[in-house]
Amino acid sequence: MAHRSAIGLHLVLRQQGLVLLGLRRNTSYANGWWHLPAGHLERGESVTAGMAREAKEELGITISEEALQLVHVLHDLDADDHAGRFQLFFTADSYVGEVTNCEPQKCEELRWWPLNALPEPTVAYAGTALAAIEAGQALAVHGFPA
Repeated sequence: MAHRSAIGLHLVLRQQGLVLLGLRRNTSYANGWWHLPAGHLERGESVTAGMAREAKEELGITISEEALQLVHVLHDLDADDHAGRFQLFFTADSYVGEVTNCEPQKCEELRWWPLNALPEPTVAYAGTALAAIEAGQALAVHGFPA
């Protein structure tokens, strides 16, 4: 049987050595935890179209698909539902607009954090991915038994 997996899309925006994180609230996952701007790939869209859509919906910025760069893939085994998920992490060198919290019902606040001093609690797999990105690793696995 073929493996099926949800695909998460994450935006790693950096500014002067800082990374943008949002404090989640009123969501079905990780309420009260800091996380990258993220969402899920929807049926019928490419990963770049999905990431551009999420950036617009969550942050109010327009990123062209060509400006997105895939910097990391993380295969995550969710501790709650034991489902495997592929998490894709993108950066963008340019975008149009000003970063704004466009989903205050789901995000209490947006804040820029130093990569070497992420807030507590930060979603664990996001922390794993950010450390791997900083180390130049294109791929990581999280949550699977050793």
